[in-house]
Amino acid sequence: MSRLQRSVVAVAVALAIGGAFYLGRTTAGGGDAAGANAPVQAASTGERRVLYWHDPMNPGPRFDKPGKSPFMDMQLQPVYADESSETGVKVSSQVQQNLGIRTAVVRRADVSMSFDAVGTVQFDERLNVAVQTRTSGYLERLHVRAPMERVIKGQALATVFAPEWLGPLNDIVALKRSGASADLVSAAKERTRAMSIPAELVRQAEAGGAPQARYTLVAPANGVVAELGVREGVAVSPGMTLFRIAGLEKVWAVVEVPEAQAVRLARGQKVAAALQADPARTFTGTLQDILPQVNPSTRTLQARFEVDNKGGRLIPGMLLRLQVAGATASRLVVPAEAVIRTGTRAVAIVRQGNGAFEPREVKLGADLGEQLEVTGGLAEGDEVVTSGQFLVDSEARLRSVLGSMAAAQPASAPASAATASVTYSAQGRVDGVDADSLTLSHGPIAELKWPAMTMPFNKPSPTAFADVKVGDVVRFEFRKKGEAYELVSVHRAGAAK
Repeated sequence: MSRLQRSVVAVAVALAIGGAFYLGRTTAGGGDAAGANAPVQAASTGERRVLYWHDPMNPGPRFDKPGKSPFMDMQLQPVYADESSETGVKVSSQVQQNLGIRTAVVRRADVSMSFDAVGTVQFDERLNVAVQTRTSGYLERLHVRAPMERVIKGQALATVFAPEWLGPLNDIVALKRSGASADLVSAAKERTRAMSIPAELVRQAEAGGAPQARYTLVAPANGVVAELGVREGVAVSPGMTLFRIAGLEKVWAVVEVPEAQAVRLARGQKVAAALQADPARTFTGTLQDILPQVNPSTRTLQARFEVDNKGGRLIPGMLLRLQVAGATASRLVVPAEAVIRTGTRAVAIVRQGNGAFEPREVKLGADLGEQLEVTGGLAEGDEVVTSGQFLVDSEARLRSVLGSMAAAQPASAPASAATASVTYSAQGRVDGVDADSLTLSHGPIAELKWPAMTMPFNKPSPTAFADVKVGDVVRFEFRKKGEAYELVSVHRAGAAK
């Protein structure tokens, strides 16, 4: 090659090197600009924002950057802004289905403050009638011979002989026969009225008939003979009660009412009653009175209801089931199963609009059976969890976002039997064998939302799994016990190499 040709080649090589150098500079500069703008572009495209990093096995501590967990042999996991809330926890729809979570809507309902009670039928003592004699004599004949016999108005009860009546009646007969003046006859009749001689016997004497000192006592009202105080042949005296007749057109139903329910009662309240032995037989009644006395042993008051008994089907001693109607009012109610009672307060778990769950302390009013009245803490339309509250709480504790639930249940409370019985299975490799634990490297566990990691598991006893060695590939089952995880079974899938 000539000298001129060598010079041309050298110039071409120099130009090529210079162009390559300039192109590299330009390309590098463009890449830096793109890298600088990457966060802005990520933000503009709506990428998820990380709030902090944490260890799922110990979710309390928070870290401001990723890295290896100081507690377990695993990487820290991010918590995103759209997954976390200071007052609630989001649970995926799949997890909600697995947990069996059911909800109900807080609503207003027209509730009647009625309640059921059992009462005992008793005689209405206002209908009692006493049958007496106002003269001395003898009971010649008894027509009603046993207590509790039914009688009707005008029915003969007994025949009484009164010797003291013969004198006044004979005087009237003599005066009429002798043609005495009307004044004398009238005075004699006044004497018979003072001695309570029946008017019928006086009329017989005036008509000139033979004086009669016997008369029949009749029932003054319908009812039953509640008291029979005499027998045939006994002497009777003025003011002596021979019979006591109890009416049955109305009866009392006496109910023992707890103090808490007695405040809802008012005189005049209507009641529907049915026989305890035959609910098809119904009656109506009215609250007559609340006796002003509290039973110190049962802390109850007696309420007296008047019940219609025109057919006489109710008999003292029968049991009646009464439904006492109360005033109807609009009240805010929730299902009773939605409220967790801790003894000092009541808590409900509310589903928020963004799908998260949060606990709320509620104030309760009246117990309405399957529903409870809410006087504070909830609003109409709120959606509350009715089934799976404790599982939602477990999910919340795992993610450390429902710390307020810890106040509702003491930390020292034992785990429920249902939670303790749940077991999980996984496959892994034995990395360490100690007297009381095995260190295992396992893959992800979807049920607990665990990634692949290495962690220790407690043995149920120091002699358990004695044939397991470091390096073995095993299939194992475990469960949560306290704050740690305990192995249930370990089966070798491959020997140590």
